[in-house]
Amino acid sequence: MSRRKTERLLNLVVCLLATRRYLTAEQIRRAVPGYPDSDEAFKRMFERDKEELRELGVPLEVGSDQQGGGGEEIGYRIPPQAYELPDLHLTPDEAAVLGLAARVWQRASMAEAASGALLKLRAAGVETDVPTAVGIEPRVNTHDPAFPALWEAVRDGRPVAFDYQGIGRTSVARRHLEPWGVVSRRGRWYVVGFDRDRDEQRVFRLSRIVGDVKADGAAGSVTVPDGVDVRRIAFDWGDPVNEPRPATVRLRRGAAQGPRRWARDVRPVEDGAVGDGEWDEAVLTFRDVDRFAPYLVRFADDVVVLDPPDLREAVIQHLKSVLASGGHPPGPPGETDGTVNGR
Repeated sequence: MSRRKTERLLNLVVCLLATRRYLTAEQIRRAVPGYPDSDEAFKRMFERDKEELRELGVPLEVGSDQQGGGGEEIGYRIPPQAYELPDLHLTPDEAAVLGLAARVWQRASMAEAASGALLKLRAAGVETDVPTAVGIEPRVNTHDPAFPALWEAVRDGRPVAFDYQGIGRTSVARRHLEPWGVVSRRGRWYVVGFDRDRDEQRVFRLSRIVGDVKADGAAGSVTVPDGVDVRRIAFDWGDPVNEPRPATVRLRRGAAQGPRRWARDVRPVEDGAVGDGEWDEAVLTFRDVDRFAPYLVRFADDVVVLDPPDLREAVIQHLKSVLASGGHPPGPPGETDGTVNGR
């Protein structure tokens, strides 16, 4: 089923579920995007759509709101009580999976189109059942700017190109990927696919993609190899971000008590420079630059990152953002991994 047809059928279901009245064919035509202007073409497409919904098991009801008198116009609706699922008894694991699924596609174009169809119905004077409409809109929770473009590329089978900042690097490299799937792992999103530059299967973390994701080929030109399990690839991938890494920092004497709690190899700095005797040099352990840098920014006046370069650059960029916005450094990360980036 094409994307256009899928969106039209979803919008049709939304409209017929969202009102207790019978909607005439003309009302449906005006409210649901995707129907043609030609009367004959609309009739043919609408007949096919009705048959499609019935084959899918959607309880499409035909009737009229007018009682007797003859000449009443036939309308359509979907009784919510007939469409609703019976009571389900789920295991905790099953409930967790459904909870995640319920948050999928917050940015999906189908959800936007469905909302637009409801607005058209209300503008035409048709009362809609808002809770029903909201209940069937799926959502996904991700703040990675690269997610929508990559999801569309996977859906369309289209190669992409993007700039990627690898672990431990301060510069970006252009990557060319045939995407197979987008997967969430431990609260992070990853894209799995075939890396044309390395000529091998690779996994990329979305938060490390810099700038826009660009189309790099024709739709339908990407084929997922038989037997490929993108979820298993992402979960088995040895993400170096999860491996502990050392960071060499300077801590102002008598300050930065938070980092000092986790510091090791602390020693006074005596190099004859200005401020000699005011600083200690130490080693901290961290796992994730994206979490650790905001933590260190909280101690901006009392902590100087010397190494590794990607952590130092991330701290500098956070400080510039704080200065530009006139705001305050972010609070401590919300998750703990047993190292300093926990609190």
